[in-house]
Amino acid sequence: MKSGKPKDNRHDKTSLKTSKLPVLEENNSCNFYGYDVEYLMKETSELRKIITKRGTLEILIPLCCSTNPVRYLTFRKSMKGFSSKTLTIRLKELEKSGILNRQSFNEIPPRVEYRLTPKGQELTESIINLLQWMRKWSSK
Repeated sequence: MKSGKPKDNRHDKTSLKTSKLPVLEENNSCNFYGYDVEYLMKETSELRKIITKRGTLEILIPLCCSTNPVRYLTFRKSMKGFSSKTLTIRLKELEKSGILNRQSFNEIPPRVEYRLTPKGQELTESIINLLQWMRKWSSK
């Protein structure tokens, strides 16, 4: 550890977003010195708002498993138990959040396709990593 007074990053949001969380030491002590817990909790809350809404994961996973765009009707057919209204609302929220790109075609019948944005791709990769973590540590 460097000598001298450590920099106080509690209100410097830029340093928080660009810095990596520290790795746990061998003695298993949790050391997140320099991170503002309240700010991390606020970010956690924002993340929860995105990924825990009903239907979000069911929308993102098919998109991450293909390089092809996914049509609205494909989602509609695969998402049993979801109303068209819920699906439409969730797709609009994900588009507004910059996670999905929506492209509509002036055709009859109308055709709408969705693709992950780079932001959405990174999110789905993180979800896949969490699923791998879960598989690794779940009791068998």
